[in-house]
Amino acid sequence: MSARTTIIISAMLAALTFVTPPHIAHASEGDSDLSWTADGIGVWRYDPNTGGWVDMPQAVPEDPNVYKLEYLCLDDEENNFDIACLAGAVKCTEGKDGRPVRWYSSLKEFQPPVWTALRPDRCVYTEDPSDVLGRIAAQIQRQFEQLPVNAGTSGIQPSPHTLRGAETNFYAEASEQSFNVNMLGQKVAIIAKPVQYRWDYGDGSSLGPTTTMGGPLPQDRWGEKTRTSHAYAETGDFNVVLTTYFQGTYSVNGGPALPIPNEGQFSSTPQTVSVWRSVTRNYADDCITNPRGQGCPGSTATKDR
Repeated sequence: MSARTTIIISAMLAALTFVTPPHIAHASEGDSDLSWTADGIGVWRYDPNTGGWVDMPQAVPEDPNVYKLEYLCLDDEENNFDIACLAGAVKCTEGKDGRPVRWYSSLKEFQPPVWTALRPDRCVYTEDPSDVLGRIAAQIQRQFEQLPVNAGTSGIQPSPHTLRGAETNFYAEASEQSFNVNMLGQKVAIIAKPVQYRWDYGDGSSLGPTTTMGGPLPQDRWGEKTRTSHAYAETGDFNVVLTTYFQGTYSVNGGPALPIPNEGQFSSTPQTVSVWRSVTRNYADDCITNPRGQGCPGSTATKDR
């Protein structure tokens, strides 16, 4: 891999010089800091285990409930529907063989379950709602993994150029996404929420999966170590890939949000980071009196490739 050098002057100096605030050098466990971003205030805390600043991890709590459904207006003894009851039940007119059902939920910790009705009542379009819901549950993981979920992008500071040996800050920019699909004649709404992240830095190093999505730093704090930062040991161009792990839920015909068993993994388009090394030289020329003198902005910069 070819080496690259550049003379750091004027604007490049401002962009690639990293300053460590005095309080960072004395940070200890429990310290916290705030930074303002386009998305609002970011909260950071100091992690003594890594010696870096860590943002609040993004995760989705596990659903504490379990669910079941029951037919409405079904005569348990004859296994026939009560026509008079059906006349007052929810109307199922969006498909063939519509059957009214009622969903119930109970906290998982209750044994036996204590069921609470979820209103309004819903419809399932099949002769056997329990069968079709079981078939959807068996297929939902594959359907989830085939969705065009946007993995998001990796924020990189500084970018597109960074310095060899300096901490380059990476952070994920991924969002919750919704999809509507048809499965076995039912309207299924799927929500994908980002919960974990993995960075492949392009030099053989990687991080994750981790619940820490990272976050942007003010420019005067570029170069600080964070939970998701990486220092390149070599110069060159590196393709960085962010893989985002999404947790999914699905809802059949407007029913409760049911969990999709496993996370789906989706990768971003590679982003190129160009890593340079800096060289400091001293020159005797006065750039005011001789703007084309060696080391002055008007002179020809020397680069080793």
